[in-house]
Amino acid sequence: MNSQRIAIITDSGTDTAECLIREHDVRVVPLRIIYSDGTTYQSGVDITPSEVVARFAQEIPTTSLPSPEQIRATLEQARADGYERAVIITISSGLSATNQTAQLVAAQMEGFPTIVVDTKSIGMVGGMVVARAVEMVEAGVPFEELAGRLERSSRDSDIYFGVKSLEYLYKGGRIGGHIYRIGSVLNIKPILTCNDEGRYVMARKARGWDRALDAMVGLAVRSAGRFERVRLSVCCSDATNVHMRQLADRLHAEVPSTIVSMLESDISADLLVHTGPDLVGIGIQRAE
Repeated sequence: MNSQRIAIITDSGTDTAECLIREHDVRVVPLRIIYSDGTTYQSGVDITPSEVVARFAQEIPTTSLPSPEQIRATLEQARADGYERAVIITISSGLSATNQTAQLVAAQMEGFPTIVVDTKSIGMVGGMVVARAVEMVEAGVPFEELAGRLERSSRDSDIYFGVKSLEYLYKGGRIGGHIYRIGSVLNIKPILTCNDEGRYVMARKARGWDRALDAMVGLAVRSAGRFERVRLSVCCSDATNVHMRQLADRLHAEVPSTIVSMLESDISADLLVHTGPDLVGIGIQRAE
């Protein structure tokens, strides 16, 4: 427990690093994965990413946000464990109603002040914001300043990712027909990012997978160049893990800023439902 007794809570869609969760007592509320036969799993609890991928041939499941009861139970458990306040950090409100639900629950907590931060992003960049929350709380940043500083950290972060097939994003309602049609014609691979509202938009398009990876690195280098010091993250699914070292090496060589850290991130089961098995992404965050 940190000296300020502020609990840090997030959802599984932020892909927060397991070592950070374990070493700093970050509480994770899992999103749910639902199959047509009625079976429901908690992401990262009773279903793994590889198990989700293995079942794609039979069915692409759906996902659901944590229930209000789950979020409240997590807050109540934190209080019972000796915490006095909490910070909840969620994936983008433009992609999930998790943030709105957390705000409603937080407003109902009596005697347990709770702030809710919208990362306006997803996956590893959400996890990078969680990491900043851990640093700030343990450094003694006053509770009243956390929301503003974490929102600034979210604004100073970018994510770029590509997938070999847009079918999963389209079927899950994460992208519209325009982007899906572009990706389906002439082997065009869109590079996606999150805009200021936290929704997926196309940052660039490339013909073929190798050119898409080149374009992704170029976008990441340009984004990182805005800052003197940056934190970077690279994520690959099991099927694309062969690209992990190559991308990290290229970023080390091409990013003009001082790289404070380079994280190799995993991908949660609930995110793979919407991206499919072939995902590569890069996260960039200003380092103070």
